[in-house]
Amino acid sequence: MIAPALDQLAAESNGRYKIAKLNVDENPVIAHQFNIRSIPTLLIFKNGQLVDQIMGALPKQAIAARLQAQL
Repeated sequence: MIAPALDQLAAESNGRYKIAKLNVDENPVIAHQFNIRSIPTLLIFKNGQLVDQIMGALPKQAIAARLQAQL
């Protein structure tokens, strides 16, 4: 549902951030570790630390704003 927006954000970022996707069905330990209870859930990391979490589908601009806030 939000994959196209994430792909666009990754392409537009000019290397400022990386976007990775994780299949929680294939990686239940990681899903449990980060307490992922709904799909989609976006986790934003900075310097290896979790700094923000977005649950649910948001428009591209809202996701971009949350990413920008962590740069």
